[in-house]
Amino acid sequence: MSSSVCFAQSWNMPLGVTNVSRDIFGLHMTIFWICVVIGVVVFGAMFFSLFRYRHSRGAKAAHFHENTKVEILWTVIPVLILVGMAVPATATLKNMYDASDAELDVMVTGQQWRWRYEYLGEDVAFTSNLSTPRSQVSGEEVRGENYLLEVDEPLVLPINRKIRFLMTSDDVIHSWWVPDLAVKQDTVPGFVNENWVRINEPGIYRGQCAELCGIDHGFMPVVVQAMEEEAFDDWLMERKKAAEQEAQGVGREWAMEELMDRGESVYESICASCHQPDGQGSPPAFPALAGNQQLIDDLDWHLDKVINGVSGAAMPAFRNTLNPVEIAAVVTYTRNAWGNDTQEQVQPARVAEQTE
Repeated sequence: MSSSVCFAQSWNMPLGVTNVSRDIFGLHMTIFWICVVIGVVVFGAMFFSLFRYRHSRGAKAAHFHENTKVEILWTVIPVLILVGMAVPATATLKNMYDASDAELDVMVTGQQWRWRYEYLGEDVAFTSNLSTPRSQVSGEEVRGENYLLEVDEPLVLPINRKIRFLMTSDDVIHSWWVPDLAVKQDTVPGFVNENWVRINEPGIYRGQCAELCGIDHGFMPVVVQAMEEEAFDDWLMERKKAAEQEAQGVGREWAMEELMDRGESVYESICASCHQPDGQGSPPAFPALAGNQQLIDDLDWHLDKVINGVSGAAMPAFRNTLNPVEIAAVVTYTRNAWGNDTQEQVQPARVAEQTE
């Protein structure tokens, strides 16, 4: 392994697992060493002059005004250096922004505080949430190896295929950043930005939101699982079948026990970060759900807030984040957990009617 690679892995940017990341690393190291040489020459000349022509040795300052040759020299040399830097930098930037001829398109949507991934044209979409237990965050448990860098649903991608990312946001500016993939792209509400990746090696690659996006900014990790192409195709087929089964579940009658089990899972992954696992919330920004009389008394109000969100507040609209089954389940769960005990259950068909 070269000294440059060792240096990069210890103190510098990662070498990465894409051709672009390696190009960026190579460009970075090239310019780094150019800067080192410039620094050595400039400071070497300065310190030599200070030592060699110091006053204690009887040196006297020369008196001169303008020198055309010197002025041309110290103009031409920096220009040549900058051109030498610009040529490889321009080639790398041109490649970085060329998202054409992609084999797979993935819509990445930032949401406070999670990521939603949609495989365009494949009818597969899911939300990726932090899976680090809150007990670790609070210090009640020993923190794991991937503390705050683990999720319940990683973004699964194939290796050796060009994947185009279309990136936007539902609320505020986020930034999707995975250092090993050399992808760092802002997701801006109302805009769609492009980026792309072609991963060379299978593995798990972790990153974070790199834009201050609110109270839980530090709890918004990115995890990418890169698979062999055949394994990815099998995974995608399984997810498409699961999505079809989920869609079929909208039309059937769900039992209370089914809704409560599913709702608890959705609540823990989506809602607990704001409203707390015990439903006590963090007033005033996140009101308590346990014992919330308005929630208990008014099912229509409750459904509307979950589906359409609360204008001017931190409560987002979940109509595009959760499917009708998940919304029905989490509403049923919150209406019957923590002593609320309304004994009411919401069926997915009702939610589907309100989200059409």
